[in-house]
Amino acid sequence: MKFLTLAERISETADLVTVALDQLLPRAEGPEARLTEAMRYAALGPGRRLRPFFALETAKMFDLDERPVLRAACALECIHAYSIVHDDLPCMDTGEERRGGRASVHCAYDEATAVLAGDALQSIAFEILAHPDTSEDGAVRAELIRRLAAAAGAKGMCGGQMIDRLGPRDDLGGMARMQRMKTGALIACAFEMPLVLARAGEAERHALVGFAQDLGLAYQITGDLSASDGAQPDHDELEDHGKDQVRGKASYVALLGAPAARERLGLLAAQTKAHLEPFGERAVYLRDCVDFVMEMRG
Repeated sequence: MKFLTLAERISETADLVTVALDQLLPRAEGPEARLTEAMRYAALGPGRRLRPFFALETAKMFDLDERPVLRAACALECIHAYSIVHDDLPCMDTGEERRGGRASVHCAYDEATAVLAGDALQSIAFEILAHPDTSEDGAVRAELIRRLAAAAGAKGMCGGQMIDRLGPRDDLGGMARMQRMKTGALIACAFEMPLVLARAGEAERHALVGFAQDLGLAYQITGDLSASDGAQPDHDELEDHGKDQVRGKASYVALLGAPAARERLGLLAAQTKAHLEPFGERAVYLRDCVDFVMEMRG
């Protein structure tokens, strides 16, 4: 039975993850204090922490112990934080502000510190996963590391970013592939890591990965519509969509037109929820996430 609203559940999870991250990240002390301070600035800043939320909600569906999943969720959030730090650099997308006017790391500190902070956040993500507290089973830890590395690497987030930088996509298939790698890979990983810990079956994995992929696409189309409408973004990724529109990057709205994009989003919502049918009421909050994503338009 659901007692909290989805917004309350997300907020509760975000607080839980922030406390855990605070404990896992190194303190700002010693001669390297400027680096660790920048790491903490990047990772502990305000945010909904949706990827950790997806991981922890999936874990609840399988009655997993919270501690190992929370550690995996923190590792995932460190990778996400590192990607934001590097994405904002002048050599990438030149973002000076994040999350409602908060200075980007390279502006709050300097470019060199931002590069090192991103590097160190990436490193600590795998350090967290490799620790026995994440799982007593070394094979499970290795599989978690493999999944996160694949999602973040050349065939995942980084590869998608590279494709994005090569120029506008003028076909739906190519743009969908780019976004599936750039944004969708980490979202899918949020579902895959608790499935590894639960030793879930292939049918369950197929359903949840399908849900993750369709939810990521809905997230993308929502962001494109938000940017085209001139809405004030309320989340980092939607903020990125606004910047992409200014740079003239291709979008679903540009390729399809706003009415067709909205129609596709409506059809996608039903398809995304359908993936959760095997889980029944256990997936109530994940099902609500579909409507939540569609409404994230400022």
